[in-house]
Amino acid sequence: MNGSGAADLFRTAFGRDPDGVFSAPGRVNLIGEHTDYNGGLVLPFAIDARAYLAAGRADHGTVRVVSAQKPGEMTTVQLEDIEPGSPAVAGWPGYLLGAIWSLRKTGRPVEPVDLVLDSQVPAGAGLSSSAAVECVTVLAASALAGYALDPPAIARIAQRAENDFVGVPCGPMDQTASAACAQGAVLLFDTRADTVENIPFDPAAHHLTVLVVDTRVAHSLADGEYGKRRASCERAAQLLGVPQLRDVPIGDLPTELDRLPDDELRRRVRHVVTENNRVVRTVQLLRAGRVADIGDLLTASHASLREDYQVSCPELDLAVDTALAAGALGARMTGGGFGGSVIALVPADRAGAVGAAVTSAFADHGYTTPVLRTVTPEQGARRET
Repeated sequence: MNGSGAADLFRTAFGRDPDGVFSAPGRVNLIGEHTDYNGGLVLPFAIDARAYLAAGRADHGTVRVVSAQKPGEMTTVQLEDIEPGSPAVAGWPGYLLGAIWSLRKTGRPVEPVDLVLDSQVPAGAGLSSSAAVECVTVLAASALAGYALDPPAIARIAQRAENDFVGVPCGPMDQTASAACAQGAVLLFDTRADTVENIPFDPAAHHLTVLVVDTRVAHSLADGEYGKRRASCERAAQLLGVPQLRDVPIGDLPTELDRLPDDELRRRVRHVVTENNRVVRTVQLLRAGRVADIGDLLTASHASLREDYQVSCPELDLAVDTALAAGALGARMTGGGFGGSVIALVPADRAGAVGAAVTSAFADHGYTTPVLRTVTPEQGARRET
């Protein structure tokens, strides 16, 4: 796909050619979950599911938004009226309008634009559909206004849209992955230092594949559970006298846990500290070319997310357990949790069997048939035409 559908719909909706077509990808997180807002390490990569945005400068003083996924709907808002909480920006258009609002808040110029979105990133699947939409909107609006932003700047502006406009207190991982990932690599993102490094990741060269199981249990990070966990982490850091949980050394973890007043806080801290350590160990294995050996770390990450962070659900657990029983080397939920997707590192010759086993297990439990896809690391946000 190259965004031709978005361009065609733009012509239908607005009677002219767009000035450009842009795209930004969804992502899977190989490992490093719920660490980004704790100053920690994450290891995502972009996938080939992308949000395409056809964009054109306008002379009517408004921003008009159309989506291929919402036929017949058009949202029209005066550029100056795009503000958080306005009824005019409710629902899915808020992700695009929030990105424009956030870009304007930087003091950079933003012109009235017409936008047509065609997103192939499934919403609610834990693949960062919102980050893809926010990043591609920032990229398009800045390009049409005549200036270029580097990937970290795109990510920061997009994240502020998610935090302060949409109202989800997410960390910077999703937007940074969508903006800054490179093809054939995972992105080691140190959220404390705000540094990124693309590390080669080619499972196929090791006769492996990454299988994504979309459980089709839609999650919403705006429902409060995500915010509760972030608040718990911040409270625990305060009680432990550290700026963020990133500052708790893995070797001091038992002693530090004993200082906390309740089991819930201890669980949250244990997950974050051990998950950071798992990212470090995964990177060491990848640098050594030992891709197959990261499987145990992926599975340990899921156990921690299920038991200590308590963000899994029966469908995610079933997908992980079934994939492992069918031959996956490792599997874990990916994304914020409460639904969404599982990733599994699978021998290439077992991918079909693992997928079939998961589908059969879901049927046996009366769950909705999952969507299976294999993914490879792809490029971040870019201009298509």
